[in-house]
Amino acid sequence: MQDSLKEFDKEMMKLDSSRIESVNQASSYFQLLSDLLQKREREVLCQIDVTYRGIGKTLESQKEEVELGVARLASARTFCRQAVGHGNEMHLLEVGEHAQRRVEGLLLERVNLKPEQDKVQFSEKVNVVEFKKDVERLGMVSSTVNVDVLKCRVVTKTPVVGLECTSVLETVNEEGQAIAVGREAVTASLTGPGNRTVPTQLRSKNEGQVWEILYTPEVTGKHMLEVKVKDRDVAGSPFDVFVRSRESAVITIGSEGNEEGQLKKPIDVAIDKDGNVVVLEQVNRRVQVFHAGQGHMLKCFPIDSEGLFGTDTDSSGNLYVTSYGTDYGVKKYSKEGELLATFNPEFLRHPLGVAVLQDGLMVVADKQQKSCLLLQPDGSLIRDIGKGQLQDPWFIAADQSRGLMFVTDNRAHKVVVFDLEGNLKFSFGKRGPNQGELNGPTGVTLDRAGNIIVANKADGRVQVFGPDGTYLRTVTTTRGAPHGLALTPDGYIAVAYYSGHCVELYRYK
Repeated sequence: MQDSLKEFDKEMMKLDSSRIESVNQASSYFQLLSDLLQKREREVLCQIDVTYRGIGKTLESQKEEVELGVARLASARTFCRQAVGHGNEMHLLEVGEHAQRRVEGLLLERVNLKPEQDKVQFSEKVNVVEFKKDVERLGMVSSTVNVDVLKCRVVTKTPVVGLECTSVLETVNEEGQAIAVGREAVTASLTGPGNRTVPTQLRSKNEGQVWEILYTPEVTGKHMLEVKVKDRDVAGSPFDVFVRSRESAVITIGSEGNEEGQLKKPIDVAIDKDGNVVVLEQVNRRVQVFHAGQGHMLKCFPIDSEGLFGTDTDSSGNLYVTSYGTDYGVKKYSKEGELLATFNPEFLRHPLGVAVLQDGLMVVADKQQKSCLLLQPDGSLIRDIGKGQLQDPWFIAADQSRGLMFVTDNRAHKVVVFDLEGNLKFSFGKRGPNQGELNGPTGVTLDRAGNIIVANKADGRVQVFGPDGTYLRTVTTTRGAPHGLALTPDGYIAVAYYSGHCVELYRYK
């Protein structure tokens, strides 16, 4: 302890010199930034000066040209007046023709009598408000002295074998406020079955207040994640991390029941603008919104219709719900659950799946008419698509960038692709249990690469096809009659299991 006291004295003696060093580093850094700004200011002011000098020269040249024209006209006028006032008729005949040519020549000369008004305008280029945000991010003071390792938090999403996975470390002080720490202060190690080390990488976010721990497990099973800040374990370290296979769900939302958070016959899913999972229940006749990362229920509101089937969201966060039966149609709700509009025109008979485009247009599958209807935002009909080419249209996905829509034809066991003008582009699939074959296809969605993800109600497979319909892989095979599909922004695919009374999320990428 006496030796420790000496060490404390040494560290305290270093404080002043260390502080001065940090101050000098910060001062040098901001002086450099200040010099750069002042240099840019001088350059811009010089450009303004040079530009105005050029404008001045142009105006001076114009003025001289006008002055020369005035002098010529005045000389011609004087010549003519003298000839008329002092010359005889003989003299006028001699000089008249010459005088006329001279005056007419002067009158034909083109002189710009309007000064060039070249307005010089200074533009910011970089918005001051945005630049202010950048300035606030300049420089970072980090220290591990004030970090409370017992209050630091580590959040781990369920890892999947063979895919890059992420755990997140949030560093805080004694008051629980976020605090930045340097790279050298954080260590993370992951050990798999048989004490096999899994390589990890650290990536800073929020200027060192958050650190992502990246790793790619090669085997399933229990792993141990040890996280330290300044050589001390954070609260809960080491953490048990259970790596799952790619075919296993990482999050299961809901169980059979009528209470909030429970589900009964979930038929379709969508992703709202915040990345949460929107679930449409057919039996409970309601919509529930769940947190995509943790699976807990965020909000719930009733849908006053029977025969609920399809749902989708628009760019403003509004929710669209289809229903068939006596109360058929499409209903539009705000994200808070307020009914905004109801569309039930006569030309719509038995609506099932719905896809909302970026401009508010809607595509609705109509089971009775065996076609899809492209509708205006007000519900009026633009065109009928697929009549005579579809047997039993269920769900729809749209790729507006390519102008295509993808329809699952449940009875024909295939996916049919049209452009938004109504032209048939291609179709793929046939009934069967093998890879690339379909068996009662239901939900369909697309990834950013244009790959097509299709659920099969009859055998529980969720398969991925290329943009041209070529089979790529199977995401999972399970019981529960999968219906609606949706892809989350962070790369999970949500599957609504109609008879399994749940929604499961799988790692997709």
